[in-house]
Amino acid sequence: MTTYFVKPGSVVRQIWGDADVILLVFAGSAAEFALNRAVDWLFYTGKLPADPIGRLFSTVRYAQEIVFFPDDKARQAIGRMSAIHKGVENKRGYQIPDWAYRDVLYMLIDYSERAYQTLKRPLTNSEREELFTVFRQVGAGMGVPDLPTTYADWQIDREAHLNRDLVRSEFTDKLFRRYQEELGNWRYNLLRQVQGILVPNQVSQLLGLPKKSLLNYSLGLYSLLNAIGLRSVVQRVLLPTEYLEQIRSLDR
Repeated sequence: MTTYFVKPGSVVRQIWGDADVILLVFAGSAAEFALNRAVDWLFYTGKLPADPIGRLFSTVRYAQEIVFFPDDKARQAIGRMSAIHKGVENKRGYQIPDWAYRDVLYMLIDYSERAYQTLKRPLTNSEREELFTVFRQVGAGMGVPDLPTTYADWQIDREAHLNRDLVRSEFTDKLFRRYQEELGNWRYNLLRQVQGILVPNQVSQLLGLPKKSLLNYSLGLYSLLNAIGLRSVVQRVLLPTEYLEQIRSLDR
């Protein structure tokens, strides 16, 4: 019998098998990551600033391997991620801070929950614990130290990280200029509207995101269009056409 890193039927599979939810996870993460005090590491490799949308898809591929593959293959994917980061550290000559690894892990937990709640429904308490446990196992597999042991403990540490590890810098503005160049003006403005709905107050204030987004009133319409089979039309309008096939391939 095949053993999976994330069991079939898990809410984590529902989150990471839905293209729309995944895109919201990365919309929120794109905002917060640009503010992280360790964001200079992205500019050392140059990969994300050079191709921010392409990097999104490569990151999702790793995440989906972990979520949907058998346990041994998922752990191999975690090992590859760890090796990639170690390689960058060796080239630069010093280590990515442990707190920066935790920041990224915490973002994925937080925005997975926020995105699913925005488009679907709130998670139950047991589902929150399940989501936290999966990503804690990913962090442990990468050797990240000092991880909280429960969802409640994670909430406390998440808030501490938000208050300590975010700053608007020249790197923040460079990344957002790249987002704008890749998306074009009106899709970039739409991204900021989405981010304004998703992100915590600390992120929103530092980036000056819209406080009362018109999208708050249109998400119900989006769900209705999906329900009557017009999802592909909506995606074509909202997203650059050259990425449509990759976006649709995210659905599991």
